[in-house]
Amino acid sequence: MKIISLFSVVRGYNIPVIVLAQYLSAIFILAPENKRALSVLLDFNLFIIVLVTSFTIASGYIINSFYDSNKDLINRPNKSQLDRLVSQKTKLNVYFTVNFIVALLACLVSFRAVLFFSTYIFLIWFYSHKLKKIVVIGNLTASFLAVLPFFAILLYYKSIYPQIFAHATFLFLLILIREMIKDLENIKGDIANDYQTIPVLYGESFSKKIITLLTISTIIPIYFLVDIFEVGYMDLYFYLSSIILLFFLQKLWRSNSKPDYLKLHNILKFLVVSGVFCIILINPDVLIHGKRLLNL
Repeated sequence: MKIISLFSVVRGYNIPVIVLAQYLSAIFILAPENKRALSVLLDFNLFIIVLVTSFTIASGYIINSFYDSNKDLINRPNKSQLDRLVSQKTKLNVYFTVNFIVALLACLVSFRAVLFFSTYIFLIWFYSHKLKKIVVIGNLTASFLAVLPFFAILLYYKSIYPQIFAHATFLFLLILIREMIKDLENIKGDIANDYQTIPVLYGESFSKKIITLLTISTIIPIYFLVDIFEVGYMDLYFYLSSIILLFFLQKLWRSNSKPDYLKLHNILKFLVVSGVFCIILINPDVLIHGKRLLNL
């Protein structure tokens, strides 16, 4: 049961999605145009970067669980009971061990990789320890940390395209909206543990107005990705996302309970996860020819 508990603490079900997202972004967007998909998959340094990212995120979930144990008793009682099968001392021991492994593995790639992941680990800890309780700053930091793994791949290939930042902006906005929905979902635990979130300080209605503004703002990166940049057939994903986000806004203003907000949270999670798989649509020819043919 302790293994299952630890799996729950590190949210092992999320990490494979991040691994897939990193590899797909490398193959379809960031790798040099003449580099075959198989050579990307067999790239040892890339494998280490993806592995180190997975370990870093797992350690982040551990330290987050350590600091949020009291809050989760109120917001997620069932999950919290499972997570508590692993003691706080054990969580810390695993946390430091995993971070030590991260540092060793990053050394195999480069000093720059060591510096990047050391900074990433520190930011996750600082967020969990301090920033998470600060209004707005906590939401922005959480969203930034969620997008940061893709910049590890970007730094490795040293490939900078304008559309990459448009993709990152769209993803950042989706995750930021999800973080604010989580604040509405977890308002009872936040009040009990003195978390300074927008719903706690300014009320649910004001929070919904901010979420609405952020949702409308997704039009900007969608416009650039669909009309300005070349994203292949992935424009279908962005059209569908726009429709789903309109439905999301309609449902947002009718929501007033935790189950309602959980449904909204799941809609956003679906958009994020489906967006990962839809990266393939940027250039499906890669699956046939093994390398990118579009001039991104």
